[in-house]
This record gives sequence, structure tokens and C-alpha cells, in this order.
Amino acid sequence: MATLERVIPVQRTRYTGLLEWITTIDHKKIGILYLGTTFMFFLFGGLLALGIRTQLATPDGTFLTAQEYDAAFTMHGTTMIFLAVVPIFTGFANYIVPLQLGARDMAFPRLNALSYWLLLAGGIVVYSAFIFGPPAAGWTSYVPLSTAQYSPQLGQDLWILGLTVLGFSSIFGALNLIVTIFALRAPGMTFHRLTLFIWSVLVTSFLLVLAMPFLTVAGVILLFDRIAGTSFFAVKEGADPLLWQFLFWFFGHPEVYIMILPGFGIISEILPVFSRKPIFGYKMIAYSSTAIGFLSFSVFVHHMFVAGIDTPLQVFFMASTMLIAVPTGVKIFSWLGTIWGGSLRFKTAMLFALGFLATFTIGGISGVFLGSVPNDFQLSDTYYVVAHIHYVLMGGAMFTVFAGLYYWLPKITGRMLSEKLGQLHFFLMFIGFNITFFPMHQLGLEGMPRRTYHYPQSPEWGTLNFIETIGAYIMAVAILIFLYNFLTSIVLKRGRVAGDDPWEGDTLEWATSSPPPEYNFARIPAVHSARPLKEG
Repeated sequence: MATLERVIPVQRTRYTGLLEWITTIDHKKIGILYLGTTFMFFLFGGLLALGIRTQLATPDGTFLTAQEYDAAFTMHGTTMIFLAVVPIFTGFANYIVPLQLGARDMAFPRLNALSYWLLLAGGIVVYSAFIFGPPAAGWTSYVPLSTAQYSPQLGQDLWILGLTVLGFSSIFGALNLIVTIFALRAPGMTFHRLTLFIWSVLVTSFLLVLAMPFLTVAGVILLFDRIAGTSFFAVKEGADPLLWQFLFWFFGHPEVYIMILPGFGIISEILPVFSRKPIFGYKMIAYSSTAIGFLSFSVFVHHMFVAGIDTPLQVFFMASTMLIAVPTGVKIFSWLGTIWGGSLRFKTAMLFALGFLATFTIGGISGVFLGSVPNDFQLSDTYYVVAHIHYVLMGGAMFTVFAGLYYWLPKITGRMLSEKLGQLHFFLMFIGFNITFFPMHQLGLEGMPRRTYHYPQSPEWGTLNFIETIGAYIMAVAILIFLYNFLTSIVLKRGRVAGDDPWEGDTLEWATSSPPPEYNFARIPAVHSARPLKEG
């Protein structure tokens, strides 16, 4: 019989305190660093959003100047997309994927640590732009607005440099996850026995590896234009005026699914556990994730319908946009099939999962309208687009983030969050979210342009914007409740001890202690089904 010393790997050199976190290559600690850092950036982005909504609460508001408003919405979009949503899912993947695989760590622990420190460095560089003249060309940074002629401030250079560093962080992290999933699966864990969260992470990682280099290269050559005087994007020198848009959106639309596919995976873990029945259509959900990954590269031009694209291209990309709704719809109906007839337990994680189903469906339906060329011509650059993207990304991604936090924080910390405070958090978040973003559909239909820091003394626009601002502050209160819940339950350790499997889950992360030891499993488990904890 093998001794325990032969089963458990030799302990690494141990440090304590801050030095332990700085030098760690343990996937769990790196996952916690990802989650903490990205949530901090999420709070920064939320404060910028409150500034935007305060400015727009009344017609001709004076809370922000035009320049301050441009900087606020540029940094808000940049923060939420590149510093919050994408890397926070990397944090979940870092912590959970090796546990669900039955592995002891990531395939390349040091590369994993490098990915995190590049994230932090990139975030610091991006935010240092506030010191040297914040960028104001929007999170898409369209040229010529982002060229030296129109944005000469050093902050725009730092923004581009920071996003380049973040790109390398994402690529390294994605490659590490791909190799980990392919190489470190427990004995018997075939691809059809992987959790749906791992499936979603795998597809997302391939999307990052394939799409992120386009943004990284575009940023580098834009930086050369600004600093070295090259002419890659100089229209007067013969450059294609749409070159930046093609490069950006070839990355940008796969990025939408990079931000939402891991959330799909989280929902696919939570719904069966709190419905007390297996997931409905496991293979359909897994294969639809793969289909979304392939199709995401064939729809990016729908962001450019008003940019002078030839009619045959418009027709093709309109059709492909409609087509990508099919695998997404498959997921929605599979999730509904999972909860149908189940013995539902309305814990906070389940509430956020159900809230996601409602908000993301609304965002998906509004996206189908924007995918139609005639509709897009009328609604482009209006608040209808703002409503759509927030229902997809805020109502989609961030609702799943909170679902994942309430679901896995007991495993990560060993303590349960307060359910009463959690449910209050959910209801305030859900109500505030819809109060904020649903009226934007109407504003868009009435022609209110996005990216405007003031608007006319219109009774309809003023009333709807004031209501939206109230909703934004309700969401801020909801976030404060979550922070209080986390502080009291986890930091001050007043929450109930979680136990190894508080939710009666059936995947491998629940087979070890809460929190797991450094080596995860004393013995690597053997897997015989997609629900290993229900075997026998």
C-alpha cells in the first residue's frame, strides 16, 4: 500500500504573510488574488458608472464636464470589460477547474502566477492614465479619435500599453487552462465527463488564444503610429479607414462570448444542484458552447453595419447573427428543462441564476433586433445599444459572477455567507438593474444618442434618465450589502462553518475539504461518470 508521503507531493518552500501571497504558485491562492483584484476593479468601474448616471440625472447636468465625462465612460467600459468581467472568470477557473478535474494544480504554476501579475500590472498602467491625461476615445478607441492628432495626451498611450499587457495576461492564462484540461484530468474523466463549467472554460480559452492577438497587435501598431510616426491608420497616407474597426471587432465579438461563456458554465453547475436533478441535455449544452465559439468569429461585422459595408456582406453577417442565437437558445431551453419539475431550493446562488435567465434573455432578444440591418441603421449609436450590451454583460455576466460567488465562496473560505443578506442583495440588484437599463430601450427608440454628456430639456428624456439614476444607486446599495455580508461572514468569521459539501453537489470540488489543502486531494480520485460524488 502506498504511503501518504508517496501520494502527497513534497511541500514547497513556505513563506508567511504578504510574502506568501506574492510568491505563491498555488492555483487556489492565485484564483483568490484574481477574484479580489478584479472585484476591486469592478468597484472602481461602478464608481465611474455612478458618476456618469449622476451627470445624466437631469438635462444639462454640471456634475462632470464634457472632458471628464468622456474619460469616465472610456475608463468605465475599459474597466468592466478588460479588468473585471474577463479576468474575474479567470479567477473562478483558476480556483475551480483543477479541483473539478481531480488535479493538484495547473499545468504551468509559474506561468499562472505570471498571468496574474501581468493583470495587476496592466490594470495599474491603465489607471495611471488618470495622472497623465485620461483617454477619452471610448473603450473601442476608434481611430482617428485615438490617434495623436485628436488624443495627444500621454494617458492614451498608457491605455494602449496597459491593454497590451492585459492581452498577454489573458493569452498566457488561456494557454495554461487549455493544457491543464487536456493533460491533468483524473483517471476515467473523459471529455463527456467534464463539468459544463470546464467545457465553457475550455471554449473560452481557445477564443482568447485566437482572438486576443488581434487586439494586441492592433494596439501595438496604433502605439507605433502615435509614438514613432508610422502610418498604419493614417487615412491621408492611404490607410483603410475601417482597418481599426475590422481588427477591433474581429476580437471584439468573440470577446462578448469570452465574457459570457464562463457564466453559462456557472449557471449549468448551479441549476441542477438547486433543482435536485441532473442537468437536462448535457451534450447539447456542451456542444452548443463549441458552436458558439466557432460562430462568434463569423458575426463581428454586425458592429459595422453603418460603416459603409457592402450589401452582400451585410446580408451574410445579418444571417450569421441570427444563426448564433440558435445554440444560445438551446442552452436557455436546456436550463429551463433542468428546473422544470425539480425540487427547487431558492438559495441566493439559485436566485442569481434565475435572475440571469430573465435578464440575459431580454438582452438576447434585443440583440436579434440589432442584428437586422434596417433596425441597426435606426438604432445604432443610441441608448438602445447601451441597454442591449448591459442586459447581456451586466445582466448576463455579473449576475453569474454573483451566483458563482455565493455558490463557491463556502468552498473557498470554509464559511457560509448570510442567506438573508444575500437574498436582500439579489432583490435590490435585480430591481435596480431593471430600473436602470430597461428605460434605455425607450430612450434609444426616441433617438437619445449614447456617449453624450447632456441632452435637451425634454420631459420624456429627463424623467427616464432620472429614474435610471435612481436604479443605479439602488444597485450601489446592493453591492454595499454584499460587501458587508462578505466582511461579517467571511473576514470576521461570523458565518456558519460550511463543511465539505454544503450544497450537496456532485462534482469533484466538493469531495475535498473547505477550503481545500494545498495538494487538493490526498489521492487523485478515479471518475466513472459525470456525477462522481453520486457514484455507488
